[in-house]
Amino acid sequence: MDLGLVGLGKMGGNMRTRLRNAGHTVIGYDRNPDLADAASLAAMVEQLPSPKVVWVMVPAGDPTRQTIRELADLLGEGDLVVDGGNSKWTDDQVNAEMLAQKGIGFVDCGVSGGVWGLENGYALMCGGSDADVAKIQPAFDALKPDEGGFVHAGKKPGAGHFAKMVHNGIEYAIMQSYAEGWELLEKVDLVDNVTEVFDSWRSGTVIRSWLLDLLVAALEDDQHLEKIAGYAEDSGEGRWTVEAAIDNAVPMNVIAASLFARFVSRQDDSPAMKAIAAMRNQFGGHAVHTEPPVGADAHPAP
Repeated sequence: MDLGLVGLGKMGGNMRTRLRNAGHTVIGYDRNPDLADAASLAAMVEQLPSPKVVWVMVPAGDPTRQTIRELADLLGEGDLVVDGGNSKWTDDQVNAEMLAQKGIGFVDCGVSGGVWGLENGYALMCGGSDADVAKIQPAFDALKPDEGGFVHAGKKPGAGHFAKMVHNGIEYAIMQSYAEGWELLEKVDLVDNVTEVFDSWRSGTVIRSWLLDLLVAALEDDQHLEKIAGYAEDSGEGRWTVEAAIDNAVPMNVIAASLFARFVSRQDDSPAMKAIAAMRNQFGGHAVHTEPPVGADAHPAP
């Protein structure tokens, strides 16, 4: 299939490559001209055959809202917009209604896989009508892993991003558990080989996971995480998960606590947050705070 892809950063650029490797034609646009295939958003849309399909992979919030508003003026009846960023599900409802007034379809898609998605495939959670999902299904099939990894979460706008939001909330809690366990093992003068302990858990145990693999990779690179400050960002989706839990009276003690732990990390240099920051950097290439070398500045807050 032919599609436009807006936003060619860490994930968007790799997605373009994976789609092309599967035989699809992708015309990409990015504000960085070194990455773009088209000189402007309008030029990208002009090169697409009808019905046109445009996938948006830009930061959530105003950048996504503005991009979709621009696309609403460039696309026409029967065309389709896919929001693959980390937008809040309530934005999807607004965008879907606005596009529908012009006969333009809309699919929201939570994408997980980080910088490893090019090789391993991306987990995809989408929301939208059966007809709109069918239009973009060949791209979903190319992006997802060889087995599993795709779900049409619901037909209402926002279903995909809501599912991805809960996924990220769970991710917060799992990472926090690993991080606290690492801090305790480091603290007690009893275990000599902390990294080897975590490595041993990767096979045969009930807590083995890809996040555990990534933590071991980070520890092998920096055994005591001395290069990383105990400060961890939150993407926003953990906050939205807790807000949704409050709105629906669903107790989320562990996920809420893991979110608040990240807030605490911004006040004190937390050993556990070193592990959180290290895992985030492993799977998403997220910036970490590092101690400054002599005569230089520390890595600034993202």
